[in-house]
Amino acid sequence: MGAAALLVSAVLAAPASAAGGIGGDGLAGGGHAATRKAVEAAVTAGVPGATATARDTHGTWSTTAGVGDLRTGEPRSAADRYRVASITKTFVATVLLQLEAEHRLSLDDTVAKWLPGLVHGNGNDGSRVTVRQLLNHTSGIPDYLADTGFRRAYFTPDGFYAHRHDTVTAHDLVAIAMRHQPDFAPGTSWNYSNTNYVVAGLVIEKVTGHSYATEIEHRVIRPLRLTATSVPGTRTTLPRPSSRAYSKFANPSGPTYDVTELNPSIASSAGEMISDSADLDRFYGALLGGELLPPRQLKEMKTTVASRIAPNIRYGLGLMDTRLTCGVHVWGHTGGIHGSASEAATSENGRHSVAVNLNGDWTGDTGAVVRGEFC
Repeated sequence: MGAAALLVSAVLAAPASAAGGIGGDGLAGGGHAATRKAVEAAVTAGVPGATATARDTHGTWSTTAGVGDLRTGEPRSAADRYRVASITKTFVATVLLQLEAEHRLSLDDTVAKWLPGLVHGNGNDGSRVTVRQLLNHTSGIPDYLADTGFRRAYFTPDGFYAHRHDTVTAHDLVAIAMRHQPDFAPGTSWNYSNTNYVVAGLVIEKVTGHSYATEIEHRVIRPLRLTATSVPGTRTTLPRPSSRAYSKFANPSGPTYDVTELNPSIASSAGEMISDSADLDRFYGALLGGELLPPRQLKEMKTTVASRIAPNIRYGLGLMDTRLTCGVHVWGHTGGIHGSASEAATSENGRHSVAVNLNGDWTGDTGAVVRGEFC
């Protein structure tokens, strides 16, 4: 399944493709020619533009195709900043696992221990949900993105343009989810829920006394010198260099809308971050290479459960483990938000990574780019 096809129906959730996994150093794949072909194919399929960067022991390589601005025809750039959506989840999980390594919390702590009364009502009970279950989506907490009113407000053209500058708090998002009954009893099944990571961000704030954004900045962005990466909060614009972002609001044959400007608070700690492909390669390479977590915490992150994304994808703690069609595994995450489809993947040892972004949300296959790079 292609990345962009899922976006408007599951924005932020956006497991964008059936790509991914572990195994080997990942350096004996099909090479950059296949990667370039897959990037160009995304544009041929109808997405305005694509940008991808790969990194391995031989260095860094980038390719682009199509345009970043339909009005001016300006091409996409390898240095484009873009909204990475659910790739944010890996950053959030990394911070929580660092806090566990510092003995400041346990993955088996309940949500109610840190945030009493937040998850309650309609059968939801934070005293039965653990931090681990938030991170691997086994909590049963409903996804606020599934709420009909929320979707009407942000995922229809009229609603989006009326509300795209609104600020929504993390507590607002959780309250929307609490209008609904749990998807299942905690620990008994699996369902991707963005609410899990909104709650996880609030846990970070409670434990540290700082926002999740501040902790990501101090613990990940600055140490790794991720100069293109940011947690924008309520900033509605993208930093330069960047491309415009386009949506068809789930109507592939309909008009194309410029959705570049939006208040990312609707994604909160489930998906508000901005980055570029080179920074994502650096982040996932450092994470899998053991630079950000002690061995025990990295093992926890890589302990996976079966997911409903695809038969070849298992989910760890903010990290997807996917077996590619060629049998290679890579680790990473996907992300989709209005006008943006992204995917980042790396080999198990972190020495070979690729990250790709499409600036349209109705077609194109980011997974094909990953397969081109690793297979």
